Amino acid sequence: MTRAFNPTQEVFRTTQERVYFQVRDAILRGKFLPGHAITIRGLAAELDCSPMPVREALRRLTSERALEVSDTRRVTVPTMTLEKLAEICAARVVLECQAAEQALPFVDEEALEALCELDTRVNIALAEKDIEQYVTANLDFHFTLYRLGRPHIILSLIESLWLQTAPLQHLVFQRFGVQELPDRHKDLLMGVARGDVEQVRRAIRQDIEEGLGSISAEELL
Repeated sequence: MTRAFNPTQEVFRTTQERVYFQVRDAILRGKFLPGHAITIRGLAAELDCSPMPVREALRRLTSERALEVSDTRRVTVPTMTLEKLAEICAARVVLECQAAEQALPFVDEEALEALCELDTRVNIALAEKDIEQYVTANLDFHFTLYRLGRPHIILSLIESLWLQTAPLQHLVFQRFGVQELPDRHKDLLMGVARGDVEQVRRAIRQDIEEGLGSISAEELL
């Protein structure tokens, strides 16, 4: 069985904070699929902690819509509908275009080189059809760019939307692979290097709509 949780590289003040970020990271990286049931006891055992910090982490992630609680108090990764997916896709376009534009004034040579290195990781993962590495590298690429503009409010909203769709995208990748995914990162990097706002916004929109927005009703089943 593949380990769901990466060892944390950060130092957290409390166990509760560590558990929250480890579970959140696992969801973002597609370790839990839609419909997956999550138990407090199981997470506590895997994360080597008491049930209390796990319970609080699940509460926070439920409030962020990354998880949901049924009438029977069962915690699961939500399934997706086409209507909800279309709304999330539209919201991501607006927010991520803004975050990318906001980042442009802060892109120096070092930052651009880091983005290019991350995109190389994405391309290698696509070529090798490595789903796990693709998900990780793509996540790191986008959020490295967005964080440059220090978008505190926007970034939290973007993260919430990624949390809601990451399990579905990973499920689709498992079924159909990643080799046919469109790659708009080259256009995005060219726009970033030039400081071309319109090219950056267009590449972000196409990246989201051709990836997340192209998931069909059959793929949701």
